[in-house]
Amino acid sequence: MEFKSGFVTIIGRPNVGKSTLMNQVLGEKLAIMSDKPQTTRNKIRTIYTEKDFQIIFLDTPGMHKPKNKLGEYMQKSAVETLKEVDVILLVVDETADMGPGDRYILETLKTVKTPVMLVINKIDKIEPKEFEKLYYMYDELNLFKDIVGISALENKNVEVLLKKIIGFLPEGPQYFPADMITDQPEKVIVSEIIREKLLHYLDEEVPHGVAVEVMKMKKRTNKDMVDISATIYCEKKSHKGIIIGKNGRKLKGVGKSAREDIEKLLGSKVFLELWVKVKENWRDQDNLLNQLGYKS
Repeated sequence: MEFKSGFVTIIGRPNVGKSTLMNQVLGEKLAIMSDKPQTTRNKIRTIYTEKDFQIIFLDTPGMHKPKNKLGEYMQKSAVETLKEVDVILLVVDETADMGPGDRYILETLKTVKTPVMLVINKIDKIEPKEFEKLYYMYDELNLFKDIVGISALENKNVEVLLKKIIGFLPEGPQYFPADMITDQPEKVIVSEIIREKLLHYLDEEVPHGVAVEVMKMKKRTNKDMVDISATIYCEKKSHKGIIIGKNGRKLKGVGKSAREDIEKLLGSKVFLELWVKVKENWRDQDNLLNQLGYKS
C-alpha cells in the first residue's frame, strides 16, 4: 500500500474551534484553547501518523484585520501557509452570519490553487435543517472540494474528516518519526500552556496584552523534578496588579493550573516560578516580538 503524506493548514475566524479540532485529532493538548479571539499567535505544527499516512497540521492564528505589529505578524503567518500546503481546511462554526472577516477569508481563498475543504464545526448546536441551509449557502460559492460537518469538542465526524483529507494527500515520504507529535520545542509549549491559563483567569481584563517567556527549564539531577522559571509580560502597571491579584491569589491560581498541565506534558513533577514584568507597548516593538518568537 502506498504511503501518503502532506501538509494541511487550518484557517478560519477566531473562536471557530481550530485548536480544539487539532487537539482532538492528536489526542493530546498541544494547541491552546480559549473562548477569546486570537488565542493562537504562532503557526503550531503538529504531526499525526498512522501506518499508511502522515498528516502535518498547521494551526494558524485566526484571520483578522491587524491593529498592531503583533497582529500584522499573525495575519502574515496565516496567509503565507496557504501557499505552502497540500490541503486547506477552512473551519467555520454553526452560525449563519457571514461578516467582513468571513468575506475577507473567502476572497483570499479565491487567489490560491490549493484544494480547500470546508469544515462546519459545532454541528451539535444546530438542527439538521440548519446544517443543510449552511451547507448549501457555502456550496453555492463553488470554492470547496468538499464540505464536512463535525463537532470537534464531541469528536463527531472527525474520523470522516480525516479520511477525506487523506484522499487529497499525495504519495510521499514520512517526514517525521512516527512517535513525534509536534516540532515545537517543549519551552514553547510550556509558555503556551501558561498563556492559556492567563487567558482563562483574566476574563476580559488584559488577555491580549500578555506574553510569556520561559527563562529557565532544567531537570534536577537524580530527581523526578523539572524547575521552570517563566516571565509574564504585560503592557501596563495596572495590568500587573490584576495579573498578580489580591495577596497574589490570581497568579497562584494560574501557576497551579499551568503546573498540572505541564506535568502531564513532561511526565514528571514540576516546580514552576512565575514573574510579572511591565513592558509597555510590547506588541509594537520589533525587538520584543522577535525575542518572544513572533518574528520569522
